[in-house]
Amino acid sequence: MEIVNVRIDERLVHAQVAAVWASTLNATKIVVVDDGASQDEIQQVALKMACPKTVKLSIISAKRAAEKLLEEPSDSQNRLFIVMKGVKTLKKISDCGYIFPEVNIGNLSAKEDGVSLKRSVTLNQEQMDIILELNKKGTKFTSQLVPTEEKIDLVKLIKEKAQ
Repeated sequence: MEIVNVRIDERLVHAQVAAVWASTLNATKIVVVDDGASQDEIQQVALKMACPKTVKLSIISAKRAAEKLLEEPSDSQNRLFIVMKGVKTLKKISDCGYIFPEVNIGNLSAKEDGVSLKRSVTLNQEQMDIILELNKKGTKFTSQLVPTEEKIDLVKLIKEKAQ
């Protein structure tokens, strides 16, 4: 198994993720990590409909994702594209003992108490604190809406906005 990208996108699987990202990454499996979706049959049906037919789909909880990631890798040839709704899910995985080397923040929309870091990314203080905490543990955070866009160092943007 190879993790080809970890993306936070509050929309989970949608046209941009399904068509553009999965294709560019040559992903063979999209893993949606979301506690709510893993328990909601209607949301699971919608996610399956949005997923390209050529790509497998798994929908699992944060705890189960951490367990699977901490297991010895099998001889699977899957190229995993991991997608989650928010940084709280990422923190749950980290709290279970797994730290991703790099995470792409794709789309987190405006919140009342949020700071707009770039066109597609608005974070509140709690989200920024989680990102900075996980960055200290070794996760590099970038922001890239589409694969053709330049990767931006999200931690640098947070530190600039916090001043």
